[in-house]
Amino acid sequence: MLCWGNASYGQLGLGGIDEEIVLEPRKCEYFHGKQVCDVGCGRRHTAFLLEDGTVYTCGCNDLGQLGHEKSRKKPEQVVALDAQIIVAMSCGESHTLALNDKGQIFSWGLGSDGQLGLNNFEECVRTNNDRLSVSVNRNIKSLSDVQITQVACGYWHSHALSRGGQVFSWGQNRYGQLGLGKKGQSISTPQIIKSLQGIPFAQISAGGAHSFALTLSGEGGVFTFGAGGYGQLGHNSTNHEINPRKVFELMGSVVTQIACGRQHTLAFTPSSGKMDSFGLGGNGQLGTRSSCNRKSPAPVKGPWVASNTPGGTDEQCCVKRIYAGGDQSFANYCTANVSFQDHPDHYSTSSKCSGVDMNMARILFHRVIQQDHPEIAQQIAASLEKNLIPRLSSSPPDIEALRLYLTLPECPLFKDRNNYVTIVIPFAKSLLSLKEAALRVLGNWWSTFEPPVFQLLVELYKDVVVYLLQMHKVGIPSVEQRIFTCFLDTSLRFLEILHTVNERAGHIIQYDKFYIHELDDLIDIRNDYVTWIQRQMYPMGHDGVVTLCRYPFVFDAQAKTTLLQTDAVIQMQMAVDQAQMQNFSSMFLPAVESVNPCLILIVRRENIVGDTMEVLRKSKNVDYKKPLKVIFVGEEAVDAGGVRKEFFLLIMKELLDPKYGMFRYYEESMLIWFSNKTFEDIDLFNLIGVICGLAIYNLTIVELNFPVALYKKLLKKKPTLDDLKELMPDVGRSLQQLLDYTEDDLEETFCLNFTITEENYGATEVLELVPNGEDINVNKSNRQDFVNAYVDYVFNTSVAPLFECFYAGFHKVCGGKVLELFQPNELQAMVIGNTNYDWTELEKSTEYKGEYWADHPTIRLFWEVFHSLPLEKKKQFLLFLTGSDRIPILGMKCLKLVIQPTGGGEHYLPVAHTCFNLLDLPKYTTLETLREKLLQAIDHNQGFNLA
Repeated sequence: MLCWGNASYGQLGLGGIDEEIVLEPRKCEYFHGKQVCDVGCGRRHTAFLLEDGTVYTCGCNDLGQLGHEKSRKKPEQVVALDAQIIVAMSCGESHTLALNDKGQIFSWGLGSDGQLGLNNFEECVRTNNDRLSVSVNRNIKSLSDVQITQVACGYWHSHALSRGGQVFSWGQNRYGQLGLGKKGQSISTPQIIKSLQGIPFAQISAGGAHSFALTLSGEGGVFTFGAGGYGQLGHNSTNHEINPRKVFELMGSVVTQIACGRQHTLAFTPSSGKMDSFGLGGNGQLGTRSSCNRKSPAPVKGPWVASNTPGGTDEQCCVKRIYAGGDQSFANYCTANVSFQDHPDHYSTSSKCSGVDMNMARILFHRVIQQDHPEIAQQIAASLEKNLIPRLSSSPPDIEALRLYLTLPECPLFKDRNNYVTIVIPFAKSLLSLKEAALRVLGNWWSTFEPPVFQLLVELYKDVVVYLLQMHKVGIPSVEQRIFTCFLDTSLRFLEILHTVNERAGHIIQYDKFYIHELDDLIDIRNDYVTWIQRQMYPMGHDGVVTLCRYPFVFDAQAKTTLLQTDAVIQMQMAVDQAQMQNFSSMFLPAVESVNPCLILIVRRENIVGDTMEVLRKSKNVDYKKPLKVIFVGEEAVDAGGVRKEFFLLIMKELLDPKYGMFRYYEESMLIWFSNKTFEDIDLFNLIGVICGLAIYNLTIVELNFPVALYKKLLKKKPTLDDLKELMPDVGRSLQQLLDYTEDDLEETFCLNFTITEENYGATEVLELVPNGEDINVNKSNRQDFVNAYVDYVFNTSVAPLFECFYAGFHKVCGGKVLELFQPNELQAMVIGNTNYDWTELEKSTEYKGEYWADHPTIRLFWEVFHSLPLEKKKQFLLFLTGSDRIPILGMKCLKLVIQPTGGGEHYLPVAHTCFNLLDLPKYTTLETLREKLLQAIDHNQGFNLA
């Protein structure tokens, strides 16, 4: 190593020499046999970085800039950094920065302008050896969440470059040298230069009061800011710049290295062997063979080649190269944060793009944590628990720091139940503590995940919830109850954020992937619902109770049905209690009228619609909440459920009869929709809505062949083209072809305008979908608008008054918060049941009475005959026995079929007690007789009698 220049403070490291100025390069013997990797020159001190990562300093130490109290004339090691492997360093006028292999910055020396990046100025001032040691060992905490690869010191300000190519600055800002769009007040906390965000940078450099940043892109763009009084910014002016500004005269030159003196600058373009300089030239430092200043880049003559040479001061001009290295350590936030970045995409990290290769993260994590090395896994788990996760910041300095929240859950340790409490839940708690802006960025990144990757994250925290609930079911000591509640709430809130992201992103995964099917076995859903209702009615602050109903997206259809049943029972009981209180008052107060605690429908079969309308018109809203009892005039059947089932079956069949013209039947889909040309009383639609609501409320399925669009509208969700395809497959296919058409002759091929053609009672009518629609042709630019208008007309505009009546009637009975928990197809299954037939399950769940049992000869004959029946006859049997040929949302097991023997001989038919799903089955002895009698019975299934 050679050195020359001012030696009055010992800054050349030559020992106790007499000369104050060394005029010619002289060899420095103190590093004989060692490799010097980097040299940083301050105004009166120098720092040397050796190949082994140790730092030596010499020169002036009046402000603690050497980091030790040893000799100033020769290089001495900064022992306070002995535990660190330093990979880069830089010197300001009186301060020094060092960067270790983990991307952490250490600073010491003068901090009066905030150039050390430490918030507390007193921590920066050296008063004795102890204070110096503390100062040197303090890394810049506010940047500890970001992987730093380069540091650069101006005289009184500092810069850092992250691995993602983002530039941070702090210190004096008198001339705008921090690039923050303002000048004046010094800043002691590192700030990201927002105007440079989104542009990846490869190198930074700082002069006395000006700064440079070199882009990573192929063009080698150079941005400058700060003091420009001598032209050192290269903009052909002497103005100061408070915002980074591109040096346009260097455009077209692929600059690869930049270096700054106090008031001059160099830029090196190796492809052309060109070095440019600009700024103060009074001492010849520009190398242009002139002592004149230059306000714009001018060539420096010489045989320049790309090399890694140390930098200089005002008097010497060399290209400075900043080194960086690294090693992986899971105890360190920033190194873990960069371990799985997708090079070079990570340079384009933004609020929309994470720059992380998730597949690489998974592979590398599994490679590091191998099953046959449990001791490594234990060490990493301990490091995560004690070091990394507790240090996660709620306000990361830059979005780069958020990448860890994506990669860390890919670690196999997160899948181990033993780590749920120590790692997985604390990780979620740290994420939930992030500020809103940071959470929004994470949401954007999650929304770009592939479905399998996103689902793995959802499944992880579903497993955590199940694990916690299983622990609670076994029993948790009361002293730990509060901790358990906190853990459960944290896990559910994390899932809630993922669910919100999933909804906003248009369903990365299906909504049912959030369902926790084990809930029914792990918690008392009814009790949870009651507690939830009580908390809403009587808020008690933070009482330590977590109700699953607050997170309804985890409930599957079975759990939601239980909630709906619980809600119905509560409302029914409230209505009955209210009626009983009113009846009690009527005994003493003649003015109070007595009321029936049930909603009684006395109807004639031949006038079922008219009689029902009459009763419901006279009923108040509170009456709809009462238990429903149906009586058919002239029949003795007691309504224990079966009569009610038949009532719903008959009235819906009557209301949907084509003679009323209330609904239009579509043959291809075998579905119905509201007819906008009906001549019936609009109140009938209100009645149908009430009937549907009463069916759900009284846990009875009804025949209602509407598309899913109806249930979407009941839940205030918009029907789409997919719904039109379900109702009108031919029209849906045509509209999809219109959207998919790629040729330029769309108008000529389809010949459409914004109208719709309808046929009503033999007449054809053309209706405009938008004002003046007949004059608007459908083309490539507006075809989506046409499809949207078509769908809107069919499902909304054309039937608005009819559906509004239906909606009002429906919500009179069973509107409310519980209903809103359902998805449209789940609500459909609640109303009409489903066709997920499992005949084996029906046999398994059937109970027997009297002398019948599963292996009784007659029972074996019965099931042999039943399983041999065609599907339509099996469905007819369900109708005969239960009043509906569809099954409840909860499946076959909920039918609870009961078979009992009956007296008499083989000439009797089986008899169904529909109220109880009970079958009286004579003791048939032959297969043929049983088949004949069973088919006779199910072919005549209407009418109920006491049996």
